[in-house]
Amino acid sequence: MPYAHDLDTLASLIKQNPSWSAIKPEYAARMRAQNRFKTGLDIARYTARIMREDMAAYDQDSSQYTQSLGCWHGFIGQQKLISIKKHFGSTKRRYLYLSGWMVAALRSEFGPLPDQSMHEKTSVPALIEELYTFLRQADAWELNHLFRALEEARQAGDEAKAKELLSQIDNHETHVVPIVADIDAGFGNAEATYLLAKKMIEAGACCIQIENQVSDEKQCGHQDGKVTVPHADFLAKINAVRLAFLELGVDDGVIVARTDSLGAGLTKQIAVTNEPGDLGDLYNSFLDGDYIDSADDIDNGDVVIKSQGKLLKVKRLASGLFCFKPGSGEDRVVLDCITSLQHGADLLWIETEKPHIGQIKGMVDRIREVVPNAKLVYNNSPSFNWTLNFRQQVFDAWAAEGKDLSAYDRAKLMSADYDDTELGRLADQWTANFQRDAAREAGIFHHLITLPTYHTAALSTDNLAKGYFGDEGMLAYVAGVQRKEIRQGIATVKHQDMAGSNIGDDHKEFFAGEAALKAGGKDNTMGQFENI
Repeated sequence: MPYAHDLDTLASLIKQNPSWSAIKPEYAARMRAQNRFKTGLDIARYTARIMREDMAAYDQDSSQYTQSLGCWHGFIGQQKLISIKKHFGSTKRRYLYLSGWMVAALRSEFGPLPDQSMHEKTSVPALIEELYTFLRQADAWELNHLFRALEEARQAGDEAKAKELLSQIDNHETHVVPIVADIDAGFGNAEATYLLAKKMIEAGACCIQIENQVSDEKQCGHQDGKVTVPHADFLAKINAVRLAFLELGVDDGVIVARTDSLGAGLTKQIAVTNEPGDLGDLYNSFLDGDYIDSADDIDNGDVVIKSQGKLLKVKRLASGLFCFKPGSGEDRVVLDCITSLQHGADLLWIETEKPHIGQIKGMVDRIREVVPNAKLVYNNSPSFNWTLNFRQQVFDAWAAEGKDLSAYDRAKLMSADYDDTELGRLADQWTANFQRDAAREAGIFHHLITLPTYHTAALSTDNLAKGYFGDEGMLAYVAGVQRKEIRQGIATVKHQDMAGSNIGDDHKEFFAGEAALKAGGKDNTMGQFENI
């Protein structure tokens, strides 16, 4: 809604209420403009439309893929979006990722935990709400500067500048973008999944990612010991999430169905099957074991099922878990993905053990034989050793071409000795092109990094601590942080303003007029950064 329209509407409303005479319509209109989204559901509906439009655009042109970084705090998400707007002029096709791994490691009241669904489930919607609180504050912060500039232009009688600023205010692009939110394996049964999904959607989530692991055995996608569930159990949770979206009026909410079957060799349950070839029978066909001819081959405690017309004594571990056949992971992934898309999921997530476009493409091509518009969300995981992986991929490609590789040791390609070699440079080029190439070749609609800001926080803190507590002293902060903030135009150098001091000062004037006691006067040391 244009600012001028709101101004007229509010002026009329205030005029009808004489006791409100101390309220200036300009202030009310300005505050309304700086608070575009009133609830989390407003955000979920708005961002769901964005995702659906982006998905349709990708179907027409694979270069229109989307990206996100995982953020573990509202401030980190806010600064990410401010940076994107500063460098690229728009947030289009850039999202946020909410990582269950980082919630467990950084946001649990129990303290740092592994990614095994042990953290409080309420931590997830709480972080979604926090992220959007900070993104909405970024809108208010940016618009506040525009309104201050508008006031100055009007006071100076510069109508052309005032008109330009009004256009910027009316066409302001919000920092609010879609969040792909990790619900792990649903934190319990389908009812528990539904209840948590509702909380996440009410907090603003338009996209929920759920995985096919057992809730109480859930492991990080890059750890061993993963245990999957039969399709019927997983599809019930997909239905629970869809119904949560529909109940709350987010009719185009997005569900990402993640399969961990590529690295999961275990199942907790044998699927229920009613007839040969049904979904339960297909799931059970991957179970490892021995075919037997008679009851004499059954020992005490053995589990035997009829599979493919024969009796199968299923291999079971001491833990009670059942084993899948070695090498069956890719076939199970394809079945999982097709089944999920045919039963309500919108996007797929295939958790792999390495970033290899050929491997991903091979599975996606098989899926697309049945569901032609299948699309992936892909984890560009920090659990991969990207440098070593791509150097080895180049090495293997060159070996297949018959190229002389005597200057390289495949097992030691991580060494800095290879950084400035032909192989090292080409591997870096392949890494830089990975998202573009995988979007084109392997159906990846959304590229994310799950926990990059966990690593950047550790790295930057290490660099500062090394210098500050060493010989550099204060220069470590000045040269390594503040000077770079100033020269790179990072808004946090004026940290009082970034935290809302200017907004607060303006509100004081709105509330108390000339009696307002403002923080931004001549004695505020932030004035040292005014002209940079």
